[in-house]
Amino acid sequence: MVGGGGGGLLENANPLIYERSGERPVTAGEEDEQVPDSIDAREIFDLIRSINDPEHPLTLEELNVVEQVRVQVSDPESTVAVAFTPTIPHCSMATLIGLSIKVKLLRSLPQRFKMDVHITPGTHASEHAVNKQLADKERVAAALENTHLLEVVNQCLSARS
Repeated sequence: MVGGGGGGLLENANPLIYERSGERPVTAGEEDEQVPDSIDAREIFDLIRSINDPEHPLTLEELNVVEQVRVQVSDPESTVAVAFTPTIPHCSMATLIGLSIKVKLLRSLPQRFKMDVHITPGTHASEHAVNKQLADKERVAAALENTHLLEVVNQCLSARS
């Protein structure tokens, strides 16, 4: 473990870094305001791929924490499911990462959507406990009332300079 920019110790001091996927080209159908534009997995991935990791100056996509193949969307049923994979099995930031993904989706999607943000099965030691916290609307709301925690989430969601 090495010292991090936040004054603490990094759990995964030398993570693998993955190449970013390209930007999605905009189609003529998407530009046509007369055609209903349904929300798909790529659109959700585009929303969450640039979320910053709380420990590293890298995005969740660059750390392979989020991948488009782990995003499921049903626009007609108004459901979105995102599985994320922490970089190490004992990552203490897993809840914060999941909360950041959930907040980004809550702020970006129409209210009709029901969101399920969870850890990819078998990739974290406390998977069940973290998933339970992320699925509990009252716990999420209470977490977002904590000004320090909200500030950290907002840092994860802000663009890097």
